[in-house]
Amino acid sequence: MDKLMIEKLESDVFKKLISHLQNSTNVQNIDLMNTAGFCRNCLAKWYVEAAKNRNIDLNYEEARNIIYGMSYEQWKNQYQKPI
Repeated sequence: MDKLMIEKLESDVFKKLISHLQNSTNVQNIDLMNTAGFCRNCLAKWYVEAAKNRNIDLNYEEARNIIYGMSYEQWKNQYQKPI
């Protein structure tokens, strides 16, 4: 498999992961952190870092909107359980 095909597959897998997390609203970020060592916010930070590495202007809130599929405040108000 060539590098371009690997990158296409990785892109498809990443999109599936994001979709899965957007639809699995019962899974809280703290649960992800405790079991997997990363959460939706980590993905947003990695998204910003990747954009920066490609000289793309993307801020953290914009990245969170991509990862959450809505604003973080909206997601938090709808789905985040009280601690």
